[in-house]
Amino acid sequence: MHSRSLDGVRACVFDAYGTLFDFASAAARSADVPEEKRAALTALWRDKQLQYTWLRTLENRYADFWQVTGDALDFALESLDLAIPALRERLMELYLGLEPFAEVPAVLAALREAGFRTAILSNGSPAMLEALIKRSRLEAMFDAVLSADAVGVFKTHPKVYQYALDSLDLEAGAISFQSSNAWDAYAASAFGMRVVWCNRYGQRPERLPGAPDAEIRTLAQLPSLLAHP
Repeated sequence: MHSRSLDGVRACVFDAYGTLFDFASAAARSADVPEEKRAALTALWRDKQLQYTWLRTLENRYADFWQVTGDALDFALESLDLAIPALRERLMELYLGLEPFAEVPAVLAALREAGFRTAILSNGSPAMLEALIKRSRLEAMFDAVLSADAVGVFKTHPKVYQYALDSLDLEAGAISFQSSNAWDAYAASAFGMRVVWCNRYGQRPERLPGAPDAEIRTLAQLPSLLAHP
């Protein structure tokens, strides 16, 4: 993918799940999930979680990300013959304490030292995001933590990306948005943001409107792409 100049960026805005925090770490840390089913549970739980956000947005039937995450987990557990109440409770608890990817604290510190504002823009509910940040001891690393809950729809609805612009009081072109979710990266680009697709999972490019400005494999590559604000 061709990398375009990211001059003029003043704020770095990050997706949370899969970008800053590893959603696979919940099932991976639960000894109650049979090892041979952990990968399948992680994939199905995540796929259904995303499907439900898109379907609820299309249907105008919003429920916050905590409910959507629980509904998706119920579907995945039943599908894999793991529908045990105590396991569900444990996995939902673990989801509040997902591990940040190893490079995240140092990258955020470097960006802030360089003068960039930093923020999260996530489908996660405010309580979910607060728990993640607190448990990861990253409270001092963000100027804003923005939840789609504030606008009552999920990404990729334009209202979510507009919420970031309004909250930071910046034009779209002054924001570099980072997501490991290709659908999110392309949608933010189509909206007008500068976008760095952190392609952690070796995904193929989407056939959707938008075109990320740069593609990296980990966030450790981000600071070198950005000129100081």
